[in-house]
Amino acid sequence: MKKFVLIKMMVLTMCLAIVNQSCTDLDEELFSEVTADNFFQTDEEFISALGAAYTTLYGMYNTPGVIGAQEISSRHMVVPTRGQDWFDGGVWQRLHLQEWNAEDAAPNAAWGTLFGGVTTCNRLIFQFEQLNNPSTTPFLSELRGLRAIYYYWLLDMFGNVPIVTAFDVDASSITQSSRAEVYQFVESELTDALQNVTGAKDGSTYGRVNKDVINTALTKLYLNAEVYTGTAQWAKAAAAAQAVIGSGNYSLSGTYAENFKTDNSGSSEMIFAIPYDKVFAGGFVVVAQTLHYASQATYDLTFQPWNGWSTVEDFYNSYEEGDIRQAANHITGPQFSSGGVRLTDDGAEPFDIDGPPLTFTPEINELGPNACRQCGARVGKYEFALGATPNLDNDFPLFRYSDVVLMRAEALWRQNPADAEALDWVNQIRARAGLAPATEITAESLLDERGHELFMEGHARTDEIRFGVFTNAGFDKAEQEACKELFPLPQSEIDANANFTQNPCYN
Repeated sequence: MKKFVLIKMMVLTMCLAIVNQSCTDLDEELFSEVTADNFFQTDEEFISALGAAYTTLYGMYNTPGVIGAQEISSRHMVVPTRGQDWFDGGVWQRLHLQEWNAEDAAPNAAWGTLFGGVTTCNRLIFQFEQLNNPSTTPFLSELRGLRAIYYYWLLDMFGNVPIVTAFDVDASSITQSSRAEVYQFVESELTDALQNVTGAKDGSTYGRVNKDVINTALTKLYLNAEVYTGTAQWAKAAAAAQAVIGSGNYSLSGTYAENFKTDNSGSSEMIFAIPYDKVFAGGFVVVAQTLHYASQATYDLTFQPWNGWSTVEDFYNSYEEGDIRQAANHITGPQFSSGGVRLTDDGAEPFDIDGPPLTFTPEINELGPNACRQCGARVGKYEFALGATPNLDNDFPLFRYSDVVLMRAEALWRQNPADAEALDWVNQIRARAGLAPATEITAESLLDERGHELFMEGHARTDEIRFGVFTNAGFDKAEQEACKELFPLPQSEIDANANFTQNPCYN
């Protein structure tokens, strides 16, 4: 399968880091270190070394992590406190209520993951540049492109972050850049990388940065430019999206669900994926996060799920009648074992308002502490294979073609609300969802379309900020200040570097 190209890169990277352990054939000559004299000689070795830069992506879904911060802070998702379950010092409640602080796990984990990726890219860029080998040019572009994508997420989540491009920099000399400066850096790095990064789209580039990935990242950057810099770049966003569409490398899958099945590496929509693997590349744990304890019997799981992540009722009810994505994205109703036996929620009182038979209801009685154990539609978007472990085999779509289609539609609509092409793109997405064509696009309908199509793909917070609704009141949540559109820098970073200034709202 395509995913094993990148997994092989990861395994080889680990072998190079631990040359005297099981990855090494004991009949082969062992080296105490990897140098330019014994490695970095062939394209295969360059590609193997790149694996370290991508390994960071496998932490994107860590609890709470980047994806959790993007989704649970939005109006889509919530993690209710059910008795003693999922309180964790209040971190999940604060994430939903947008009352996080500079010491909270969610922003701190996201910061650590993303800057970990930046640091690894910087190290590899430094090593490759020392070789002074023209063969490294496309790989250097790939690394710069990936580093820019890590910085795109940092720009989006934290705003004023330090731009670090040297591997051997003195930490005390690092200073913050303004959000506008980080935007300019990301744009420059992506457009420069575009010149020499590979344009190939095949098994060898699956899960790696190529021209389509760069153009998708540029589309996202330009679509949110007004938020980041105060100046809209709708025309640039439309052009970057068209570059992906015009490549002819992607098309809408025949069904929505096939993009998220266990073996989804062949999806015609997958532009940039995290190729998770239950053995070699774990970390995609949504099956554990969302399902009820008794759901173990539904899927013959090798473990007992944690009964946590649930859909906000208002979002679940926002789908139009007949939208197949509602049932595809969410699990509701009576629950059964794999053999058809009705499941019960034994020992659920006093937190189960629906009685012992296990029934997922869209209604959630409260955020906590006594949220009922059965309340809340559960995430069903990603196929849960029978016998699954906590780590799913499904690949996670960081960038997907239908997102590009909707971004092109939005960029055109922002310039002209009556744009016929924009409406056509939206209606292509609606047709696959089983819906009648729309006759017009409104801000509310477009945000809903994105929410229903891209549910639990890590875009909700960014979209809501762009549409001006992120800090609105919601389920058990009061309206928040606009400065909550940025997460705080970790307090540990503020304490360690006198050059850093905390974001507003958190001083």
